[in-house]
Amino acid sequence: MTPLPFTVDLLAVPEAVPEMRRMLRWRFGGADAGVPDLLLCVSELLTNVIVHVGEGTPVTLRVSGTGSGRVRVELSDPAPGVWPALRIAGCGDESGRGLLLVDAFALRWGVEQGLYGKTVWCELRAPGGLRPRQVRGRADAVSPGVSG
Repeated sequence: MTPLPFTVDLLAVPEAVPEMRRMLRWRFGGADAGVPDLLLCVSELLTNVIVHVGEGTPVTLRVSGTGSGRVRVELSDPAPGVWPALRIAGCGDESGRGLLLVDAFALRWGVEQGLYGKTVWCELRAPGGLRPRQVRGRADAVSPGVSG
C-alpha cells in the first residue's frame, strides 16, 4: 500500500491527537526519518483547532505528495474568521508554541481562506522510507471514516 495520499474526516478532540499519530505511524510503516516532523506538525495543527476554534469541531486532515517530492499536510476547519498567528510564548507559558514549532520544522506553511472555512497547511521533507514516486502520487484519497 502506498502511504500517500491520506485523507480523514474527524472531530477535533484531544483523543484524536494521539490517534492520528498512531494512524500515521502505521501508515508510514518503517519510514522513520522524517516521520517525527510529520507527527509533530499534525499534532500541533490539530491541537490549534481544539484550543482556538473549539473542541468537537469537524475537520479534514489531508497528507499528500507534491510535485517537488515533499509531503503536504493540510488541516481544514469551518472557522474562516479564526486565523492562526505566530506568537511568542513567555518562559512560564504552558502553551503558545504550536505554530512556532510548525514554522521551525516545515519547509513552508500558510493558510488558504475558503468561503466556508480555512485550510492551514505545511510542507515537509518526505520521510526517508518513501520513494519519490510514493510522494508524488496524487491518487484518490483514502477516507477511513475515523471520528472522535
